[in-house]
Amino acid sequence: MILRLRAATVGRASAQAPVYAARWRAHLALAPFASLLLLASTLLPVPVSAQGYPLRPVRMVVPFPVGGGSDSTARILNARLSDRLRQPLLVENRTGAGGTIGAEYVARSAPDGHVLLLGSPELVMLPAVASRVSYDPLKDFAPIARVADVPLVLVVHPALPVASARELIALARRRPGELAFGSAGSGTTSHLAMALFNALTGTRMLHVPYKGAVLAVPDLLAGTLQAGMNSTPAAVPLVRSGRLRALAMSTVRRSPLLPEVPTLTEAGVPGYEVALWTGVLAPAGTPAATVALLAREIEAALQSTEVRDGLAKLGAEPNFALPEAFSSFLKSEYSKWIKLTRDADIRIDLQ
Repeated sequence: MILRLRAATVGRASAQAPVYAARWRAHLALAPFASLLLLASTLLPVPVSAQGYPLRPVRMVVPFPVGGGSDSTARILNARLSDRLRQPLLVENRTGAGGTIGAEYVARSAPDGHVLLLGSPELVMLPAVASRVSYDPLKDFAPIARVADVPLVLVVHPALPVASARELIALARRRPGELAFGSAGSGTTSHLAMALFNALTGTRMLHVPYKGAVLAVPDLLAGTLQAGMNSTPAAVPLVRSGRLRALAMSTVRRSPLLPEVPTLTEAGVPGYEVALWTGVLAPAGTPAATVALLAREIEAALQSTEVRDGLAKLGAEPNFALPEAFSSFLKSEYSKWIKLTRDADIRIDLQ
């Protein structure tokens, strides 16, 4: 019986041998094509989520000191982004030369999305005004998202006999070079914001630079300076106490912190708009998928109550913009400051 079964099995195998051989030859013929398909699949772009981005902790470089507005904004945003990206987002303060040291560091970093920059107006202002800046604000970065804005407020000493921006303009025109304003330093937002005010109103108020906005405040309170363009959060308590008088906001919308104060456009200076904006950028060449993913996550983070409440405490208003819109904004800002600094012959040397 066993012999008969073995014989039957061998007989069936022998009968099917040509079929097996044909199948084997077909597999061999298709093998090169299968290898090519496997190779091609490795070369196709893979969504960033499939690549596992981020692969390690992400560093967000803030080019200003700990405790400032940019630093606080980064920490509020990163707390939410860390949860969403499932990786730590670390704030790294690289300060000096008006913010250019931190910006240059990011511009020279690997374009893989693991080193980001929290940019601010100085990113485009300083290349427009300084003789030596080692990065190009439009070519060396990949804009990801605009995050938030802090309005500035035009303030004067209460002893100055003006109650509105129109009255300040009229007085400054009558007394060219006699009224002085302070700033956080040459080339800073508070400096160029007032320089733009001079340019658009035909006034010539004198610029007095300080090493930081905080140092200019005592002289403004003492009446040594007559005017200034200060951040709204810093100005509000001084305005509410009567130690300074608020004349106009620098942005196109009124601030909820000072809703009774008109914008400069409302006050008769059309075309005026300056904000202490913040935005996230990556080194140029960062994959588009990585940029798109980060933009989506930043937009989602800005919808959260904890982020919005945290920004509100800083006097900041969320103003999200996608990469393309943020890029257009940066180009517009750079052109604006280039024109202003050339027309007004404003140049500085970074230390």
